[in-house]
Amino acid sequence: MANADAWTRAVREGRIESRRVATDTAIVEAVAALKPGRVLDLGCGEGWLMRALAERGISSIGLDVSLELVMAAEETGGGRYRCCSYEELVDDPTRAGGPYDAIACNFSLLGADLVPLLRALRANLSPGGAIVIQTVHPWTAAGDEGYADGWRTETFDAFGGEFAEPMPWYFRTLQSWVDALRAGGFRLSDLREPVHPGTGKPVSLLMVAEPTPG
Repeated sequence: MANADAWTRAVREGRIESRRVATDTAIVEAVAALKPGRVLDLGCGEGWLMRALAERGISSIGLDVSLELVMAAEETGGGRYRCCSYEELVDDPTRAGGPYDAIACNFSLLGADLVPLLRALRANLSPGGAIVIQTVHPWTAAGDEGYADGWRTETFDAFGGEFAEPMPWYFRTLQSWVDALRAGGFRLSDLREPVHPGTGKPVSLLMVAEPTPG
């Protein structure tokens, strides 16, 4: 992953304002509120969330497609880490090592077709478990492209100028998120909108979803 080192520095040096003021705390508190014994951090990156959960006595395992990010995470601890792509997880859900009481997806669901992945994650939840998803807020992230599902590009210009490559990501509306969760075998049980303390505008959308019966 060409941006692994730059991303690690940006996170660890606190360069991303929305994370500093709202979103990091939001995901930690949402996961901790479930009182999980065991957590999967999907798309764990350099491992910051697992370190934060470990400080609260919560055990977790992190999965990420980037070997460079997994190696960076292992250097600072917080739990056990594995290199695994989402495609590999869809092909074989047991690669995630479940069951888990909670699965955290913190700005890590970026593809167009989430349903197969959601189904693989559902298979890794223990009875009573839940998935916690934090993503960009659709109303504030729509931009000039308008409020419609579609591919967008993150240039990382606001994160320090060290990123070698832009990153494609799939924008989806609130209705699209709800539809994907339903098709993946989940029902929305909680929805939160962390806000910027200075502007009062939402900086993310945070959803807690439970498997539907059957």
